Amino acid sequence: MKTTILNRFRTISLNLLALAAMQLTSSKMIAQTASFESIKQINAGDLNIGYAEVGPKNGQPVILLHGWPYDIQSFAESAQILQAKGYHVYVPYLRGYGTTRFLSDKTPRNGQQAALAVDVIAFMDALKIKQAVIGGFDWGARTADIVAALWPERVKALVSVSGYLIGSQQANAAPLSPKAELSWWYQYYFATERGQKGYEANRRDFAKLIWKTASPQWNFDDATFDKSAAAFDNPDHVAIVIHNYRWRLGLAEGEKKYDELEKKLATFPTISVPTVTLEGDANGAPHPDPAKYASKFTGKYAHHNLTGTIGHNPPQEAPQAFADAIIEADHFAN
Repeated sequence: MKTTILNRFRTISLNLLALAAMQLTSSKMIAQTASFESIKQINAGDLNIGYAEVGPKNGQPVILLHGWPYDIQSFAESAQILQAKGYHVYVPYLRGYGTTRFLSDKTPRNGQQAALAVDVIAFMDALKIKQAVIGGFDWGARTADIVAALWPERVKALVSVSGYLIGSQQANAAPLSPKAELSWWYQYYFATERGQKGYEANRRDFAKLIWKTASPQWNFDDATFDKSAAAFDNPDHVAIVIHNYRWRLGLAEGEKKYDELEKKLATFPTISVPTVTLEGDANGAPHPDPAKYASKFTGKYAHHNLTGTIGHNPPQEAPQAFADAIIEADHFAN
């Protein structure tokens, strides 16, 4: 009798494990096949911004911001999940990506952090979004952090992958350990003319390399990569990327109209809005220790370490977990 019960228990346990594996596989397959098919355009500040929009018109606004070298497709599955929960989701292409274009040829192709944050405020103003839950990763997380720090009245709640990413040229002037510097190899490559020409000539191969090193356990297929890689054909893409990394090292000037904002950011302001931060357990890109930035979030706050070999792009690698974080942060604010 004991042997029979034990065998039944083992069978049930194995079945549950198999079901969990099937659900995880199914989630990853959906994440790789989901995409935004319809793109809208709107004039906002210096840009005509391309963006995807899903969800009921009366739903809580959510703005999701991608990073480099990624695009809006990182949020395709998360947006579907949030749409089903009644959220109104906006996913804009950052300057230099996809269908976003500068309104004037004379506008500097500026990739500094303050410029990207001002783009988000202009986007919200153009769409008459008074306040939104904002989430992002990589460049998008830094941009979301800045908007929350400088314009907290516009941010109901925040989700930031890898936490507090606001930087400054002064801080970036300090050398890191040799091992840490090695992980930023592309930043130094981009500091050279050879690097700029190399990125121009090989932007897709370059992006795929970053995807693989930043998320070494993410087995994305060519179709998934190609959906996003099309966004790198933007005529301003290389200029924006190169300027972003050169500006960080003080090798390129920013625009004077952003000087006051950068002075504020150089003080590393705290963020008071309700916040959820995330970190993948297999993030191969440079990222800070969560314990070192927790104190920068002074409102209601939670941090989650994502397990399951999740890399640098949680919205696409773990879309349910990212969507859950948006919902959690929204509930914090309520």
